[in-house]
Amino acid sequence: MKLDTREAVRYHLGQFPPPTPDLARLMPGLLAATSALARYDQALRSMHNSELFLAPLRGQEAVISSRMEGTISTLDEILQLEAEFGDDAGASNSGGIRSDAMETVLYRRALNTAQSRITQGQPLSESLLKTAHHQLLSWGRGADKSPGAYKREQNYVGELGSGRVSFMPIAPEHLAGGMEALFRLIGDAGMPVLLRTALAHAEFEALHPFEDGNGRIGRMLITLMLWNGGAISEPHFYISRYFENHKDEYIERLRRVSSDRDWDGWCAFFFDAVEQQAIRNLEAAQAIRAFYEEMKPRFSALLASRFAVAALDYLFSQPVFNNSRFTREAGIPPQTAARFTRVLLSEGLLQTVVEPAGRRSAIYRFEPLMQRVRV
Repeated sequence: MKLDTREAVRYHLGQFPPPTPDLARLMPGLLAATSALARYDQALRSMHNSELFLAPLRGQEAVISSRMEGTISTLDEILQLEAEFGDDAGASNSGGIRSDAMETVLYRRALNTAQSRITQGQPLSESLLKTAHHQLLSWGRGADKSPGAYKREQNYVGELGSGRVSFMPIAPEHLAGGMEALFRLIGDAGMPVLLRTALAHAEFEALHPFEDGNGRIGRMLITLMLWNGGAISEPHFYISRYFENHKDEYIERLRRVSSDRDWDGWCAFFFDAVEQQAIRNLEAAQAIRAFYEEMKPRFSALLASRFAVAALDYLFSQPVFNNSRFTREAGIPPQTAARFTRVLLSEGLLQTVVEPAGRRSAIYRFEPLMQRVRV
């Protein structure tokens, strides 16, 4: 297909980093976003084992960020895939794994891997992003798009199948210098972390350094920068829902960075996105925690065991699960875990997703939690 680039906005070569932002204009939004993010982070710090209440939000982020790139899956689908295949998902397609679902699973894994490596002391670097990209595109439609390697040919952004190009990212011959400038800004500790993150995300999307997967890696970079820069104490901030709900403005604000050098307009939009999403993420986490506290006495009464809370914790972290893994991983004696499953099924708290067959274990879903977190 012949590409039409006549109306395409071109990358702002030689214009990064931008001039000092208009802080008088941006300061109210920056302060509001910083405050909302701090309240979100402080609330998570006060929660006992906040990981339990954020696991569903991580799943949502993977689904929504992937959906923005046209990859359609559901939270139920990716959790079932992980429950059934575990770390072997994607090793082959013999199980009939749907490509879109596997791509979403790989997004979750790539983000988890990046977080783990930073925890182990690896810096937020080009090497780290390449590793995340390699994992993201390790299977399915992206496997032939040079996973883990920068583009070697000019890429384009436009409406799929139309031939019309809306944006031309940086040319490959200028990419090395562009990435070097980007990571100099990422490492500039003298700049407020939210401002750095806003500028870095827009620049990464404009560079479009990979052949495919740039949007997902770019949104992943937001979480990693906020955490690495100390704005949040744990790498648990998920912004893709706001970008999806305001997708037209999100794309237009990014385009104007190159077409009009409107970095201030982009930053104002980004700060509002962080503020609003921090509020929504906090409400979601608090609602999940309230449901957890509601379930605790019910599980204790139904299961009549000192392992009741361990079972509840497992179901919050793995609301769709393979029964054999539950008996192995929940820290509960196998016979007790099997009894728990029967009781919870009889009470309607669990639903059977896949019946046992031969050597294949049954898969169950903790439906009351899933009803609260589906997207």
